[in-house]
Amino acid sequence: VAGAALCLALPAVADAATWSGTAVRPKPERFILSSERQHLYRYAFVVRQGVARSAPRKTAAVVRSLSRWTPEGTTNLVLTLDGRRTRRGVWIRVRLATLPNGRTGWVPRRILSDWKEVRTRLVVDRRRLTATLYRRGRVVLRAPVGVGQPSWPTPRGEFYIRNQLYGFGNPVYGPVAFGTSARSAVLTDWPGGGFIGIHGTNAPGILPGRVSHGCIRLRNADMARLATLKGADFDRLFLTLMIAHHDGALKMVDALVKRPGSAY
Repeated sequence: VAGAALCLALPAVADAATWSGTAVRPKPERFILSSERQHLYRYAFVVRQGVARSAPRKTAAVVRSLSRWTPEGTTNLVLTLDGRRTRRGVWIRVRLATLPNGRTGWVPRRILSDWKEVRTRLVVDRRRLTATLYRRGRVVLRAPVGVGQPSWPTPRGEFYIRNQLYGFGNPVYGPVAFGTSARSAVLTDWPGGGFIGIHGTNAPGILPGRVSHGCIRLRNADMARLATLKGADFDRLFLTLMIAHHDGALKMVDALVKRPGSAY
């Protein structure tokens, strides 16, 4: 009944607009870019410096500025969630690497590159202390992990990996590390703002456990395998890590970009 009433009301509004000589403003068109149900996630590089806003319009409040570069000097990227086509242009809602964790904002389409697609996700369970990599919904890798101590907890939420880092002088990080968009709400004075990393360890005997300052630690062999999975098992240079919201679990969506640097 409500649907019928709505349909009947629309022509009356259109007639009134036509009679007054005023054009009817079309509703913004929404489109989806990332879908957990379809095991499909899209991201884009930031190709022009800009700002993310609280709504898809130029007059909306600024949520955060977006740079072309990460604190580690790699090309910045964002997870793209959905978009709006409006009379004044196309806006994209993206997940941001800022506190509070999980924050999103709207950016003009023109400041982003073409979409890149990934179909993998990594579920980190903070209660069971495991990491499980999925591709198109199927398990590819499962390994024990170390997470944050109670005083420096690994944050819960959905995140993405912004870069792949290697060439460390300190063996504590292992052979490779992934820099994520997750940030510690406790260690905010750390270099770069306390970003959470996924990396190896020179003390595999402490895993699994609650042993870090918030970062996720894997055995070096598991990190090496995660970084080198290819073909049918892994999207060549890019990885999406989802981390679920249910109790004791953490969902991360991330993309890997091979660049030298350092992790925190």
